[in-house]
Amino acid sequence: QVQLVESGGGLVQAGGSLRLSCAASGRIFSINDMGWYRQAPGKQRELVALITSGSSTNYADSVKGRFTISRDNAKNTAYLEMNSLKPEDTAIYYCNAEIQLGGSLLTWREVWGQGTLVTVSS
Repeated sequence: QVQLVESGGGLVQAGGSLRLSCAASGRIFSINDMGWYRQAPGKQRELVALITSGSSTNYADSVKGRFTISRDNAKNTAYLEMNSLKPEDTAIYYCNAEIQLGGSLLTWREVWGQGTLVTVSS
């Protein structure tokens, strides 16, 4: 089995910064895209940022210029640096990854983390 574990969420004032981490563990052969999504109360889950295995990135318009996604392939870990946080950034942030499992079949699986809560106070 493989799993993603997020960390780094918390309470911060508007204008502040947080850094989220997402560590993949288990029987991993390789990891393709890694992404951060968020879901605010009463809203649908939305893509925040995506990074490919080649480190190409894509961001939601609402976070461009404020958030930065990165990854450390040696550690199977993705990060989300969040600056100039706004109250509307308040949400549960989820990590997502396309993981190729180790073993003879090398099958691919989409994996989600359990989420980490980010609260931005005004």
